[in-house]
Amino acid sequence: MSEWHLAQMNLAQAVDGMESAAMAGFVARLDEINRLADSSPGFIWRLQDESGDATSIKSFEDPRLLVNMSVWQDLESLKYFVYKSAHVELIRDRDVWFNKLLSAHQVLWWVPAGEVPTVAEAQARLEHLREHGPSGAAFTFAKAFPPGHRVLYC
Repeated sequence: MSEWHLAQMNLAQAVDGMESAAMAGFVARLDEINRLADSSPGFIWRLQDESGDATSIKSFEDPRLLVNMSVWQDLESLKYFVYKSAHVELIRDRDVWFNKLLSAHQVLWWVPAGEVPTVAEAQARLEHLREHGPSGAAFTFAKAFPPGHRVLYC
């Protein structure tokens, strides 16, 4: 087993409130996709509240900004879930439910095995990515770094 796990956070700005008709299709798939993540090979942890999802967790000023965080055994496991499972159907339909964000909205980074990242840490990693581009401290699927390149940042 690796001494490192992959953490990820992505943000999405809903076109309307979660109770709205505009978001109904997304909300209808949440439980299914969360169960799929929970049972996916390589899945370790995901941010959730007592209802089982993270849509009510508001960590940013914009109340329509949804935060998704999870930890995976490795990059390949996360990539498979995101792009090869039923999750990809939500990606295909994202323009129906979410506004296009103008800056980086997804970040990946390595955490010591057993560590659960905080939303504050994820926010700092995303800001680091926005300011400095991909590095061992904060990276993307397109420009990933192996755990050996993990660097500390200020």
